[in-house]
Amino acid sequence: DNKKYEITKRDILRGKSVPHYAAFEPDGNGLMIVSYKSFTFVQLGQDLEESQDENMSEKIKAPLYYWQQTEDDLTVTIQLPEDSTKEDIQVQFLPDHVNIVLKGQRFLEGNLYSSIDHESSTWIIKENNSLEICLIKKNEGLTWPELVVGDKQGEFIRDSAQYAAIAERLMHLTSEELNPNPDKEKPPCNAQELEECDIFFEESSSLCRFDGSTLKTTHVVNLGSNQYLFSVIVDPKEMPCFCLRHDVDALLWQPHSGTQDDMWEHIATFNALGYVQASKRDKKFFACAPNYSYAALCECLRRVFIYRQPTPMSTVLYNRKEGRQVGQVAKQQVASLETNDPILGFQATNERLFVLTTKNLFLIKVNTEN
Repeated sequence: DNKKYEITKRDILRGKSVPHYAAFEPDGNGLMIVSYKSFTFVQLGQDLEESQDENMSEKIKAPLYYWQQTEDDLTVTIQLPEDSTKEDIQVQFLPDHVNIVLKGQRFLEGNLYSSIDHESSTWIIKENNSLEICLIKKNEGLTWPELVVGDKQGEFIRDSAQYAAIAERLMHLTSEELNPNPDKEKPPCNAQELEECDIFFEESSSLCRFDGSTLKTTHVVNLGSNQYLFSVIVDPKEMPCFCLRHDVDALLWQPHSGTQDDMWEHIATFNALGYVQASKRDKKFFACAPNYSYAALCECLRRVFIYRQPTPMSTVLYNRKEGRQVGQVAKQQVASLETNDPILGFQATNERLFVLTTKNLFLIKVNTEN
């Protein structure tokens, strides 16, 4: 009762992606984070200013108008303020100029990219409270790269027919043959030969360590295409381990305090698990036993997949293709829960799996106790 807790120091760590993994070192002298985007510590006042600047930039980035074009005309769409009437709108068409005034304020004015038939151009108020302006091109077939010269406030919307026309114009630059020059030193990659689980993320993630005193980054490891899979507590005295995909396998890494030489130690391998898990599109939770005897994942509903480590065979088994004797076999099992309630939690011990749904806690016995 005599002890009171109070905040003595507060720091903000900021990044533009969700961290996959974050853990304090046991001695409290460092922090490790795995994420796609980098994180940095910011001061409280600086964080407030940056957030305000971002909000302002988002508002500025919102297009003032949208425009489309065909070979014959251009269509400009403007969202009107509430309670706007026809009397609040003034649109002036000139052969090379346009002027739009809304409620007495100049909305858009400038020289057009090319000439229009100003006598045939029209405007109308649509039912969704938007102003639609139709500009008839003087030079039919001419593609306009911009509406008003030098104006960047609008957004151009290209329709599917225009994409098809552009593709047709570029057809002469391509070949119908998959590899027209097979003797070339660097033949093109055939994406059709890649399976979905072989396609890596465009952005590579990184592992960063921050010093607790200086708040500076001391170590950065680019994980490249080694996809983050899950984290698990193996030793309560250490930070949680994290599992990464390496080619087709899944490797478990134990991070240590920044004062040690081996800050990241490889402690276990789950053969082919990186490849197998990629085919499970509905996976929700991932875990492994603290003694690495098995790994498991569950889907959003019902099904739990258990992948055991290879164990010696009690009988003689041969590989038919290679004719060699198989000494070990890794078993895979599927458990189906007797419920359609969503799975909310998933935890693995050396002997059991605990699966929590909205109404029940299921216990799956995986290994027998020693």
